[in-house]
Amino acid sequence: MSRIGKAPITVPSGVDVSISGGDITVKGPKGTLEHSAPEGITMAVEDGVLSVSRETEERNVKALHGLTRSLINNMVIGVSEGFRKDLEIVGVGYRATAKGKDKLELALGFSHPVTVQAPDGIEFDVPEPTKIGVVGIDKQAVGQVAAEIRSYRKPEPYKGKGVKYAGERIIRKAGKAGK
Repeated sequence: MSRIGKAPITVPSGVDVSISGGDITVKGPKGTLEHSAPEGITMAVEDGVLSVSRETEERNVKALHGLTRSLINNMVIGVSEGFRKDLEIVGVGYRATAKGKDKLELALGFSHPVTVQAPDGIEFDVPEPTKIGVVGIDKQAVGQVAAEIRSYRKPEPYKGKGVKYAGERIIRKAGKAGK
């Protein structure tokens, strides 16, 4: 049995979980998320504890058991606490400017500014010109938007200039060897 899949999910107060067939809806103070469980996976809520189980021991059902539990757990955490990815911008003249909560303008050394429009459910937080926060209730969407912003100018190995995740360590290369 999957170690992750058999672990129960505690549902915090203020979060409402409703299951109809293979569909699950999680409502909380930050929003609502929905997910359709694959065939062979069943879910049940008892006394504020959500459990995910599988009907058969087929290989593909076993593979999806832990995944489904993790996705539902991320939904519960997302609607109660939310998710955040922080990015840092390194480089002279590289900066970010917030144009509202869902639009971002980046100066990354190109001849033009890079404009990023947030998808639904994602907001940007720019506490200072070299720091960006991507905030939302869907963990996958937050990570995807952060990865797309990083992909505009990945950190280069010689000076470390570019957009990197907060706390990410860039392995530096030695430059030219002088005589």
